[in-house]
Amino acid sequence: MVHHMSESILSQDATAQARAIERGETSASELLETAIARVEKSNPELNAVIHETFDRAREIASGALPEGPFRGVPFLVKDAVCQTKGDPYHLGMRFLKERGFHSDHDSELARRFRAAGFVFVGKTNTPELAMSATTEPLAYGATKNPWNTDHSTGGSSGGSAAAVASGMVAAAHANDMGGSIRIPASYCGLVGLKPTRARGSLAPDFGQYWGPLTHEHVVTRSVRDSAGVLDAIAGAAPGDPYSAPAPGRPWRQEVEAEPKRLRVGVLDLDDAVDSEVRGAVDQTAGWLDSLGHEVKRQEFACLDRAEFGPWISGGLARDLDRWSEHFGEPIGQDDIEPVNWLMAQAGRRMTAPEYVAAEERAFAWARELQAPWGDAIDILLLPTSPILPPQLGWAAPSVPAHELLGRLGGMTRFTMAFDVSGQPAISLPLHTSSNGLPIGVQLVAATAHEDLLFQLSGQLERAHPWAERFGSLPN
Repeated sequence: MVHHMSESILSQDATAQARAIERGETSASELLETAIARVEKSNPELNAVIHETFDRAREIASGALPEGPFRGVPFLVKDAVCQTKGDPYHLGMRFLKERGFHSDHDSELARRFRAAGFVFVGKTNTPELAMSATTEPLAYGATKNPWNTDHSTGGSSGGSAAAVASGMVAAAHANDMGGSIRIPASYCGLVGLKPTRARGSLAPDFGQYWGPLTHEHVVTRSVRDSAGVLDAIAGAAPGDPYSAPAPGRPWRQEVEAEPKRLRVGVLDLDDAVDSEVRGAVDQTAGWLDSLGHEVKRQEFACLDRAEFGPWISGGLARDLDRWSEHFGEPIGQDDIEPVNWLMAQAGRRMTAPEYVAAEERAFAWARELQAPWGDAIDILLLPTSPILPPQLGWAAPSVPAHELLGRLGGMTRFTMAFDVSGQPAISLPLHTSSNGLPIGVQLVAATAHEDLLFQLSGQLERAHPWAERFGSLPN
């Protein structure tokens, strides 16, 4: 039987849900049944969850849960990079779906999510090989935006974002190689932090994945959830090639700490950026000014010059080889979406010296990009995406490859650079467009300074709260 308070608890954040369980106001099993009921009600329309793990979740919720900060809170895992033992793992690929591939182990990240007390309810939709800024894979079909089902959720963590935005769960796993946490957070009205590079671990499968581009975390509704989850999952595992410097104190404490007067650079924006997005950035700059920060225009001539192609095309080619080796059969052109095949072929043509040269250029560029932090600014304010959530189909795999690559490049224009530089960046759901779609704005700090992002984000959340939007969940 579902508890009378349960429906309303779905609009609360994960921290509040964990407290309700701790106080005995609900139980892990009760909360799980409420979440399952919401998935069953909303998912047929939204297509956010592609693999349900309800029976295993019921076993775990009714058993002895770990004493973690999110003990008993329902959670969803994106079907990319973070593997969960015994569950399907398809990476948005028809090739893996047709062969019914299941993972035989938990990744270190999955283990840490479980130790934090999260109960896995299922796996969420992702574009093929997490390689798009929309979530419309041929393997599983489009995920729809809960705020308007004609529109994209963004990608590649679009399934997770739609699930959190529609109240199925309060937090869900996401990862970011070019904007894949921040863009779905922006399009679905969520908090999306891409942590500093190597803040967590990709063990045991990888030391790094697609070069240094892969950053793992979650999408949430509140800043405190993002901080609390990062506290729970951060840190290197034995054998990791490098790790980010540890914080001075728990990030959860930073959310309530008043920031000092910060120097906030506001990126100069051109007319290619949607006027409502520009308006959102301007309004946020005004808010930061009124909160006492020093706000000034900041030019970044180099922002659009990020080099990342070799890591992505080389990584894609290696992914196809890895799965071909696993199954002992080649992955052919018909098995893969056209743009991904094109990129993988580019990866195969690249020589090892060309790859190393591209890496040298990328890191030299990243030094140039990061120079203003410390010298001139503490935080950069800019859009998360230059456009509002596009209509479904606009960036689908069926769009001609050259056109699609241009559109995806545009969508990731303000996010990709910080996957190359490895700096922490957060998208905050501070604004809504005239047609009722969320608009996220992005704050970027210097490497390892999530503390400043959490302080400033917490301050903005208190001054201009967005939580009431989840009182009447969109779906």
